Amino acid sequence: MKFTAEDLRKLGLPLALAAALLAAGGGLIWGADQALKSAQRVAAAALAERQRSTERLARIAEEEREVKEKISVYQRLKALNIIGEERRLELADALTRIRTQRELLDLRYRVERQRLLLSAPGKPGNVDFFASAMRVELALLHEEDLLRFLSDLRNSGNAFYSVRSCALTRSAASGSAAAIASRLRADCSIDLITIVDRAAKG
Repeated sequence: MKFTAEDLRKLGLPLALAAALLAAGGGLIWGADQALKSAQRVAAAALAERQRSTERLARIAEEEREVKEKISVYQRLKALNIIGEERRLELADALTRIRTQRELLDLRYRVERQRLLLSAPGKPGNVDFFASAMRVELALLHEEDLLRFLSDLRNSGNAFYSVRSCALTRSAASGSAAAIASRLRADCSIDLITIVDRAAKG
């Protein structure tokens, strides 16, 4: 089929319009593709920011939990009078009270000079751990008296009591009523540990 010049002239406008429409359609497709890519980039950035925010919140929650745990431990230590300077007068009162309540026949003790165990760096100040060696001698009716004494001592506070050793021996025969009643003697070595928070002290 042959097109004459007149036919081509008549088709010129529709062809031009079709070309323009094709160009416009291509432009719309390209624009939509660019808009989609831009939206995807924005969505990815928002997702990444949300992930970072979630991680930050998780870290904050974990730090808050750790702080609460540390505060709880600190408050328990404070309530037991483990934090602060050594309280020897309170210790003497506690030993007298335990001896009276448990009706111990004989209780003797000696506390050595306090020594520095450890100085742990912290912010804003160091935390120092001190210990005083205490030797306790007890007259006992039976072994359970020793366990009760150690439990009472720990519950009395004033320090953290770390028992290094306890030796039990049978009492030597004697004519006195007290010696007959006390069948055992205990010789214990105990560390009295206190914690000094230099920041709190200052």
